[in-house]
Amino acid sequence: MSHKSTFDRVVLIILDSVGVGEMPDAAAWGDAGADTLGHVCESRMVRLPNLQSLGLGNVRTLEGVPPVEQPRGSYGRCAMRSNGKDTTTGHWELAGIILEQAFPTYPRGFPPEVLERFVVATGVPGVLGNVAASGTEIIKELGAQHVQTGKPIVYTSADSVFQIAAHEEVIPVARLYEMCEAAREILRGEHEVGRVIARPFIGAPDQFTRTENRHDYAVPPPRENLLVALSEQGLDVVCIGKIASIYDSQGVTVDLTAKNNDQSIDQTLRALRDDTRGLIFSNLVDFDMLFGHRRDVEGYARALEHFDERLPEIEAALRDDDLLIITADHGNDPTYRGTDHTREYVPLLVCGKQARAGVNLGTRQSLADIGQTVADNFGLQLAAGESFLTAVTSGT
Repeated sequence: MSHKSTFDRVVLIILDSVGVGEMPDAAAWGDAGADTLGHVCESRMVRLPNLQSLGLGNVRTLEGVPPVEQPRGSYGRCAMRSNGKDTTTGHWELAGIILEQAFPTYPRGFPPEVLERFVVATGVPGVLGNVAASGTEIIKELGAQHVQTGKPIVYTSADSVFQIAAHEEVIPVARLYEMCEAAREILRGEHEVGRVIARPFIGAPDQFTRTENRHDYAVPPPRENLLVALSEQGLDVVCIGKIASIYDSQGVTVDLTAKNNDQSIDQTLRALRDDTRGLIFSNLVDFDMLFGHRRDVEGYARALEHFDERLPEIEAALRDDDLLIITADHGNDPTYRGTDHTREYVPLLVCGKQARAGVNLGTRQSLADIGQTVADNFGLQLAAGESFLTAVTSGT
């Protein structure tokens, strides 16, 4: 493409579930008072010097993370305009897709007709569970029965997900993936959940542990989105962790496997060393998967500190013409009741050697503002979102 972009690459890092306080409509979602980052910072002194110097404490008041007079980055927060508070909804909105209708959820389990079709399509002897549950808890509860009967464990959450848990020695991983593909075909139309997820585990009763062979089967997003727009212009779209699966691999030019935060950071550093032009898009899943859903406040605090410790590595790897954007996709307050996501604003931190520092980007009306900014940088236009590119580049 001929457009001369301000930045040759944009590095977009999603701190999965790191919300910064309830949105005005949080009560309608049952999330009044939710505040992921605020409550974690209140739990003890959480040391985040590098995020603080970028402007994290300037976004809003945080215990132990005061604002700085001269932030190294620009800062703000983003609302979610879409109808939802889950991974798919948040990431799609980041890419310019606003969902007016939420994906269906099943707090009382899936209807009989769905499970009957699943049993026929897969040939399993039936299913266990069919409830909304924590993944670690349900394998404790039903794992032994699954091993004895060979019946897969089917469960969901407050998210729009159909999850299948199975012991790797009872239902091999390849077979579990086939079952998920069958479920994905069944779950169309009115029952089109956002994701079907394979949840394999290993071990003996009372010692079952989930493995890193999880695999997500997402609904394909509309093609009018950031990733497709970039790749169709010959730009690189390097996706790390679960990013590619969230977009059903549409527009993805490179998919780098990462199963946890450290692997995602390592793969981000690897991608930064490559000679690319376009987008490096990374998701750090542990905040959500290991600590938010499990309501592990201390684990969440440690994960934040660990990311902060590794942030200088990422910044040191940036080229002069790179722009780094750090944000999240929704909240998941580990101090809140239940086990599910929370409807919150998400942080927005932006920095780069050629970017302006200290710009208050305010409260953005949509996560799509981020996607629109990336698109704007490369001379493209998405259907939703307001670019803040000029705000972080004018006068530089």
